[in-house]
Amino acid sequence: MRRPPEFAAMAAVAVFAALVLAAGAGAAPLPAALRLERALPHKGVAVEHLRERDRARHGRRGLLGGGGGGVAGVVDFPVEGSANPFMVGLYFTRVKLGSPPKEYFVQIDTGSDILWVACSPCTGCPSSSGLNIQLEFFNPDTSSTSSKIPCSDDRCTAALQTSEAVCQTSDNSPCGYTFTYGDGSGTSGYYVSDTMYFDTVMGNEQTANSSASIVFGYSSLEALCSNSQSGDLTKTDRAVDGIFGFGQHQLSVVSQLNSLGVSPKVFSHCLKGSDNGGGILVLGEIVEPGLVYTPLVPSQPHYNLNLESIVVNGQKLPIDSSLFTTSNTQGTIVDSGTTLAYLADGAYDPFVNAITAAVSPSVRSLVSKGNQCFVTSSSVDSSFPTVSLYFMGGVAMTVKPENYLLQQASIDNNVLWCIGWQRNQGQQITILGDLVLKDKIFVYDLANMRMGWTDYDCSTSVNVTTSSGKNQYVNTGQFDVNGASPRPPYSGLVPAVAVAVALIFGGFSRR
Repeated sequence: MRRPPEFAAMAAVAVFAALVLAAGAGAAPLPAALRLERALPHKGVAVEHLRERDRARHGRRGLLGGGGGGVAGVVDFPVEGSANPFMVGLYFTRVKLGSPPKEYFVQIDTGSDILWVACSPCTGCPSSSGLNIQLEFFNPDTSSTSSKIPCSDDRCTAALQTSEAVCQTSDNSPCGYTFTYGDGSGTSGYYVSDTMYFDTVMGNEQTANSSASIVFGYSSLEALCSNSQSGDLTKTDRAVDGIFGFGQHQLSVVSQLNSLGVSPKVFSHCLKGSDNGGGILVLGEIVEPGLVYTPLVPSQPHYNLNLESIVVNGQKLPIDSSLFTTSNTQGTIVDSGTTLAYLADGAYDPFVNAITAAVSPSVRSLVSKGNQCFVTSSSVDSSFPTVSLYFMGGVAMTVKPENYLLQQASIDNNVLWCIGWQRNQGQQITILGDLVLKDKIFVYDLANMRMGWTDYDCSTSVNVTTSSGKNQYVNTGQFDVNGASPRPPYSGLVPAVAVAVALIFGGFSRR
């Protein structure tokens, strides 16, 4: 019987405490920005708990083994969250849908494409959330601007080609969809067109009202399994109204708004690495010195990059580069919705061995619950090596110790650190999650099929392009870490405007 996460955490702390005592005995995340907050700081959270959360989330994608026109401006969504250490980490934002508009809290997910929300009635859905948000249910019958999308619609036809829609024999039947998760749960429903309201920031200090028609879904979620991975979306401690997919396919909101000339086909984020989380997420391009770019692998369902080598403490690891070649069963994926990082099975041992061999002599090593851990009273920067990931074009991504280690416990001046990068058992897919992405700007430039990054203090402001081909920027303000009102704006900020957009999306009911 698998131990609950809290017992696993206690076990790791117990091992750590015993080691410390034994050693002592023998010693002589307004303007175009989304306010992001981490619901689960990594410190003190069992690696097993984080790993199981990622495994449940990625199960339906088979990633983890072992079980337009002129761009109007930058779109602004108010993102909120919690720093509660007993909740699974997620970022979520508010979207206003329908006429009259109602507000829904949806998880931000760069690993999927569709925006969907819960519909009414919703059997078995949680009525409250540990995120201290009021849950709502979308009802297309009460919105004067709502209409179902038929299978004869061109947008449904496009979704059918990417397996993001299902249709009956009749062209007049509603365009439906079914997504099945690896843990046995799933979501299914129908696409509808309705109005979405949001803010747009204009770089020339002008405002404009816009409207457009895009797609979202309302669906039915089936929680079929009773293990720790089932019904992840239905658990009250992290319950939200739906999912906001930031993928690159035609039905993602990013792609739809771009095709309608509302926003650029690029989005960026900068995730704060501190325990209280936070950061910036914009539908626009962050422009800062030091950004380097590498191509996105084309024709992939995820954000794949061409990883070529890994260097630890200046030494290239003995890993055959063909292990990282992108295929149906291999590749390197950047996903801000993943908590940890997962190395291709064949690369994991060389990575862990290189880290262990390069630590300071004062660091003591131990294995806890199958994870390589270390005890030290010194700072991680002075005790652990720096890692560099090299991508196509010779572009390097610096991975500091804080980006591959998790602090699990501390006693007096001794701290237990464990490697947060996990083995992707039996799979040759590498996933770079929040642990790696934090404290960096990342730019998803879909128009030019490239991704950029640079180390950055995500508690400070950034510059964002607001129009194509022009040197115009928005200096974004910083936001309260509790998701409250933004701090006073920086000088020169332009006003935001409400924009109504008719979109196609999905809703769901859980049973």
